[in-house]
Amino acid sequence: MQFKQQSIRFLAGCLALSLVACGGGGGDDSAATPEGEGSEGAAETTTDGGVSGDVLVDGSSTVFPISEAMAEEFMKANSGSRVTVGVSGSGGGFKKFCVGETDVSNASRPIKQSEIDICAENGIDFVELPVAFDGLSVVVSTENEWAACLKPEELGKMWEPGAEGAINNWNQVRPDFPDTELSLYGPGTDSGTYDYFTDATTGEEGESRGDYTASEDDNVIVQGVTSDSGGLGFFGFAYYAENKDKLKVVEIENSDGECIAPAEETIADGTYNPLARPIFIYVSTKSLEEKPAVKAFIEFHLAEANEGLISEVGYVPLPKDLSPKATERFNSATPGSIFEGGSSVGVKLSDKL
Repeated sequence: MQFKQQSIRFLAGCLALSLVACGGGGGDDSAATPEGEGSEGAAETTTDGGVSGDVLVDGSSTVFPISEAMAEEFMKANSGSRVTVGVSGSGGGFKKFCVGETDVSNASRPIKQSEIDICAENGIDFVELPVAFDGLSVVVSTENEWAACLKPEELGKMWEPGAEGAINNWNQVRPDFPDTELSLYGPGTDSGTYDYFTDATTGEEGESRGDYTASEDDNVIVQGVTSDSGGLGFFGFAYYAENKDKLKVVEIENSDGECIAPAEETIADGTYNPLARPIFIYVSTKSLEEKPAVKAFIEFHLAEANEGLISEVGYVPLPKDLSPKATERFNSATPGSIFEGGSSVGVKLSDKL
């Protein structure tokens, strides 16, 4: 049987989402928030003008829902500002960020050394800010009655480079699984989610079989798995939470041998391992110095009063003992990466901050 070899590239990085600010005080807020109501988790906002200017954000599709929510509420409070949020994957975002095309880069994995080098070549200094925790969610069709819990090694068996053209059936993953064609769906190679998943399952970051349906648009993965009884895919927890009535989430055997499903509690307490991870924004120090709107947007992003927005879109805010440390990194403009250009798999953020 031949695997699907379709490669779908989401072009939202080119067609960036422009979130247009609402009018002055007394105007209709419906342009920023559905039905004219403020988001439940946001701080009280006003439309009194505040700071003005453009903020350019791009990168991870995983982090996108957080930035989108923050941008909407920030522009309601600062009617002269315009925050544009694009999606080109963590790697694609860093390509733009490290040549000075954007102010903020969303990333679902730490910046790589090769990307740090490109930033340095172009005089781009940055502040790395963890903003939330995510749990990579492995999903199958609701028709799948056999894949209730999988080991990371079994995921690796499906996804490793050597599986291409060789592991095409569920009963090759586990003998008691049915004789059903296995189809795989996942983020493209520019995705930080792809990097993290391959690192945690195949043992080689950014290395996998090539014969899977790839897309930077997580909604394409949702649609693929939903319509394919033998399909399996993965993406950030927010996209599962948004589509849980259409998909079945697979529990993952953790380091203690327990089968654990991704949930806010298991992601926060670390029992959903090895697929729980921190997610980040990277901010240009030049933009912070020269663009007041960028500084104000990041301050809004990190404010404790706005943490509810992170929960609303399906992610886990940093715990109370870590969020002040992230804020201190921003306030002191601490440069560079706490991961030194390396992987975050198996690394406790508390140990790094």
